[in-house]
Parts: sequence; C-alpha cells; structure tokens
Amino acid sequence: MAKAPVAGAVKSRLVPPLTHAEAAELNRCFIRDVCASIKAAVAIVAAESDARVAGLVAYAPLGMEASFDGLLPASFNLIAQRGDGLTERLINVADDLFKAGYESVSLMNSDSPTIPASILAGAVTSLVRPGDRIAIAGADDGGYCLIGLKHPHWRIFEDIAWSTAAVFAQTLERAAELGVEVAPMATWYDVDDAASLRRLIAELFGDRLATQKPPPSATDLKGFAAPVTRAWLSIALAGGLADRPGMTS
Repeated sequence: MAKAPVAGAVKSRLVPPLTHAEAAELNRCFIRDVCASIKAAVAIVAAESDARVAGLVAYAPLGMEASFDGLLPASFNLIAQRGDGLTERLINVADDLFKAGYESVSLMNSDSPTIPASILAGAVTSLVRPGDRIAIAGADDGGYCLIGLKHPHWRIFEDIAWSTAAVFAQTLERAAELGVEVAPMATWYDVDDAASLRRLIAELFGDRLATQKPPPSATDLKGFAAPVTRAWLSIALAGGLADRPGMTS
C-alpha cells in the first residue's frame, strides 16, 4: 500500500527535519527497498514450497501511476486503491485481488524499509498452510506492518482507530469476534516521524549520530539492508542532516 511519492503529499510528519522534496525522495527509496524485501521473501517462499507469490503495489491517488516509474521491479504490477478512508481502501484492494484469483492476500505498508524478508516470508508461508487464519506483523507504535488474509474477513478492518496505538489490539479483537486463528509474526517498525527516522539511521549506521543510540529491539532479527535508503541517508548525513532541528532526541 503506497501513496504516490510526490513532494507535499507524503511523509509530512518528517518535515522538519526534512524538506517536502527530501521527504518525497526518501519515500521513493522506501518503496524501492520494501519491494526488494518482498522479492527476497518471494525467493524464500519459493525455496521452501511450491507456492507462487506475486508482488504488487496498491497505489493512491488514481491517475498517479507515472510517479512509480523506475521504482518497481519489472515483475511487480500496479493496482489502484479505491474508497474513502483506510478501511474501505484495504477492503477494496484485498477484494480486488481475491476476485482476480489470488488464494491469499497480504497487505503491508511502504514505510518499513528495513523489515526483514523473513517476516514477510513467514506471513505468506502461514497462509499457505491448510486452515483459515490471519497473519499479522505488529509495529512498535501499536499498529501493524502487515496483515494477511485467506478469506474476505472484512470485519478485521472495521471499527479500527487508525493511526493510533490501539490498532493492533483492536485488530486482534476483530479476529476473536470472527473466531479466526491469528498467526503473529515478529514486530517491526515504520518510519513516519523524526523519532523513527533517528531510529532508522541508528539501525543502518550504528553510532553515526553521536546523540542517538540504537534502540532496544523487540526481536533478534537482523533488518533488511535497505541499500537504496541507506545510500540516500548517507548523502543526507554528509550534508548535515544530523544537525537539523528534530534530529536530536
């Protein structure tokens, strides 16, 4: 699930310390790295089973397809998001894919460039197994990075206080209402403000920021290398990003 990476329309909570143009460029890097992590997950699944997995980007708004030119692997397709609000858009994307013949659908954000491919592969593998279940990878802020379905359980997206710390817990409540098994994956994090940007830099560069120590991790998993994001941040740090307002905790 990705918004078109256009200056002023994405990652506004990263402004400052970034400019709107920088935030959009960083978002492009995130999309490229998340797609690369998905490709790595597809390879893991293919090595362990005969499941066929396709990578897609569900984009918004309609008409902004060209903004993804050069960002996606050749094997990835674009699908438009439809609806008002996140609940409708999640339901409609999943419904479109089920109707297209997919046996399961995993939806994830485009804000976690270092999410390990093993988390993504684990979600897909859990959905391949017989029996109905929902796969979910929580986020440290109380939301989730990924949710996977085998059937159109739309209640899982309803009455959720999106963009709050209650999202993950409320989603588990919906699963309990449905009586559907939940397969939890390891928790990760998304990057949507200065604090999480500092965390990303700490993860990718260690003590490159003298005032920022790598945060304690909820998992022992090693993050995806995110080479495109790392390269962009390396240039930004060399240009003084670490000294901008908001970059010290």
